[in-house]
Amino acid sequence: MKKRTIYLVLVALCALGFWLFENFYTPATYSNPDGTGEDPVSMDFLPSSTTGEVVHHEYFSLSYNEPFEQAEWVAYELKKSHLTYDNRKRPYFIEDPKLRTKSADWRNYRGSGYDRGHLCPAGDRRFSEYAYNETFYTSNISPQNKDFNAGVWNRLEQQVRRWCKKYGDLVVITGGVLEDGLWEIGEEDVDVPRNFYKIVLQNNGREPKVLAFLMPAEESQEPLQNFLVSVDEIEAMTGIDFFVHQSEDWQNKLEKGVVMEGWKF
Repeated sequence: MKKRTIYLVLVALCALGFWLFENFYTPATYSNPDGTGEDPVSMDFLPSSTTGEVVHHEYFSLSYNEPFEQAEWVAYELKKSHLTYDNRKRPYFIEDPKLRTKSADWRNYRGSGYDRGHLCPAGDRRFSEYAYNETFYTSNISPQNKDFNAGVWNRLEQQVRRWCKKYGDLVVITGGVLEDGLWEIGEEDVDVPRNFYKIVLQNNGREPKVLAFLMPAEESQEPLQNFLVSVDEIEAMTGIDFFVHQSEDWQNKLEKGVVMEGWKF
């Protein structure tokens, strides 16, 4: 009887320990203590922020929208030197220590049926442990349908890598369209976007070129070209000025239409 009691106590303590670990443990930060990262993207190509809550990590920047508990945009540069296939151990998702209000806890997603969808993909940051781990701040994730996340959205991310390999360094800006009336998950009411966008810029000393994609947050077998829209259309939906630091002539030339010349699908 005594051994049985001890056994039950140990089982209970293990269960309690596991519960505490799952619900309360998070590492402190994924930032590089040596500060040897790189500028995530030139200030010349950072979008405007509708919230003023802009954070610069070592390998991407973002504008956080607290009422929606996610970033309204994440911006980063994808360089040819970033295109590696190094194996990295997936870390925990943790709250962003640079945000005043922190970001939504990953547990909001648990049992929701939605993926913790990366905005700056972990696959774009395999070249460095710190760069890879930074993508697991919850400020860099948004609720995504599993089939969408692993399907057409993943196809677009892979296409961007192929373009980087072919054309050189790119600037990428991406996020969910945050609007009223969205479904919410978790105790912190994380909004589930109905649409996601991705804007890709070639600016390698040649004539700059921009493509903008707007995708319903569901799986599709349609060609990626079918999701092309103008940057102006995404700006009208989001209230974000994506190339606010560029001249009016620059914006008028690149944002008003869809020009596929110079992009091989």
